[in-house]
Amino acid sequence: MKNQFAHTLFNSTGGYAALALRLPVGLILAAHGAQKLFGWFGGYGLEGTGQWMASIGLEPGYAMALLAGSAEFLGGIALFLGLLTRPAAIVTAVTMLVAIFSVHLSNGLFLTNNGYEYALTLFAATTALAIQGAGRLSVDSLLQSQLFHGRQ
Repeated sequence: MKNQFAHTLFNSTGGYAALALRLPVGLILAAHGAQKLFGWFGGYGLEGTGQWMASIGLEPGYAMALLAGSAEFLGGIALFLGLLTRPAAIVTAVTMLVAIFSVHLSNGLFLTNNGYEYALTLFAATTALAIQGAGRLSVDSLLQSQLFHGRQ
């Protein structure tokens, strides 16, 4: 049972293509999370983001900012490294769905109107990674080979 869980967690059908998704998406998500958590890259930090989240009805705002920022920052780093890719991708995909439905949907599709196209793109990419896994050049692949000694 434990071996089957680990095999499912670390196994991937992504090959090298997953790397092309993981690196930019992980970097983008980590940077957005750093804006929320630390105020880096022109962000507002936890206090400012929490106040904004409370103003749009996501209460308690500080906790919601902490959850969203942590999901994006830690999930982005995990995706970038290809470490626990499926759980990180699922958490970040859910975060993007929350962003779409709570902030962007009423503004239409296009980003120029604060629409949901960007969050939808990140949702699609993270969903693909959740399905296919991290690919060959990843920490997950290394763990898979160490745990199963090349057995598939």
